[in-house]
Amino acid sequence: MISYILRRTVAAVILLLVVSAVTFGIFFLLPRMAGQTADQLAQQYIGKSPSAADIAAVKHNLGLDQPLYVQYWHFIKGIVAGATYDIGPTTVQCNAPCFGYSFKTHVEVWPQLTSRLPVTISLAAGAAVLWLVSGVAAGVISALKPRSVFDRTFMGVALAGVSLPMFFTGNLAILLFTYQWPIFGRTYVPFAENPAQWANTLFPAWCSLALLYSAIYARLTRSGMLETMNEDFIRTARAKGLRERRVVVRHGLRAALTPIITVFGMDLGLLLGGALITETVFSLHGVGEYAVQGIKDNDLPPILGVTLLAAFFVVIANLLVDLLYAAADPRVRLS
Repeated sequence: MISYILRRTVAAVILLLVVSAVTFGIFFLLPRMAGQTADQLAQQYIGKSPSAADIAAVKHNLGLDQPLYVQYWHFIKGIVAGATYDIGPTTVQCNAPCFGYSFKTHVEVWPQLTSRLPVTISLAAGAAVLWLVSGVAAGVISALKPRSVFDRTFMGVALAGVSLPMFFTGNLAILLFTYQWPIFGRTYVPFAENPAQWANTLFPAWCSLALLYSAIYARLTRSGMLETMNEDFIRTARAKGLRERRVVVRHGLRAALTPIITVFGMDLGLLLGGALITETVFSLHGVGEYAVQGIKDNDLPPILGVTLLAAFFVVIANLLVDLLYAAADPRVRLS
């Protein structure tokens, strides 16, 4: 197990390097391939009618006058060992992990990410609990009563949840539960300050995300349970006189959990990297909202930082999913 974790860790580091190189190339190489010069890139971060000296100074401060491989090396070196930046008239030290400074605000990226990460974790964790519990429960009931009223109702709601976009369900939740019936708060409160207010503020966002994701888990659970409940080991368990609840939960659902665990790890990892639309709709100052602001400002360091953070969470989630396979399905342990 230790050697397996070490191999996966090395593979994760290599994968993160590949992701960083591809992302860096998208934002720094493709514009030049499209004909945009370093002067034009630097001019985006200056006011109107800049002089040639202003453009040259900004280009030098941002490192845009260096070859791309040198810029990428400085970026990776900053993450591992920190970096020194020439910000205007002063020189500042950016400690590791250093994801650079915002081209627009001249604020260090990593502290911005860490300050916004608790909001994103709160949003993702609460929504994940809701969609996992509701989706799996709906899928199990639908599989045990196929073509019944429950089955058709749950699958209809699941279809609606997949079809309705987040900006519609989110704004509808805000309209109903914040303005029409002011049940929930509008201003995010950290969990440590007031847990009740924290949950009250995030609950509409949790429900909106859960409606979208639980539909996928309901359909996955239903199809997996329909297949599993017809297996020979299920008939054997019933023939032994086991209670139906034990047969369904201990044998049927456990065997059908493998694809659910896979999708759950990917979804949670991606959400921890920022729920862009949800955070924007509900005015939550999380990692996703930070990425949206960076895209609006064409600010490359924040976008790179959020991309690498999301990739890190996805890689870690995949590693945890592989380790959970053995707990969910004994056949994985034997192989």
